[in-house]
Amino acid sequence: MIKEMEHVHYELQGQCLIIYVTEELDHHVVKELRVRSDKLIQAGNVKHIIFDFSAVDFMDSSGIGLIMGRYKKVMFLGGKTAVTGVGKGVDRIFKLSGLYQIIERYETPKEAVENL
Repeated sequence: MIKEMEHVHYELQGQCLIIYVTEELDHHVVKELRVRSDKLIQAGNVKHIIFDFSAVDFMDSSGIGLIMGRYKKVMFLGGKTAVTGVGKGVDRIFKLSGLYQIIERYETPKEAVENL
């Protein structure tokens, strides 16, 4: 099952929602992503969330808030949050913000699905 929007592609594999972010993660994209991902989580089939950043070079503080919010939602379901395909710019933001202390990092979505 794949759902597509202009800036983001969604894929459901088992209980893992994979969110492929396809451009810069700023407040405009975050608003759209938050609404859609929350609807998919509330549908009841999602336990884990994987954000794929392979196509992302930039993320602002709204992206951190987005990840934290989805982390909290799936944590209460007994799930986990992971990121994949993280480049240098986004990796720096994750390290500075401390996100790696609560989310897991994998190279590929496939690896994340296998380990969650």
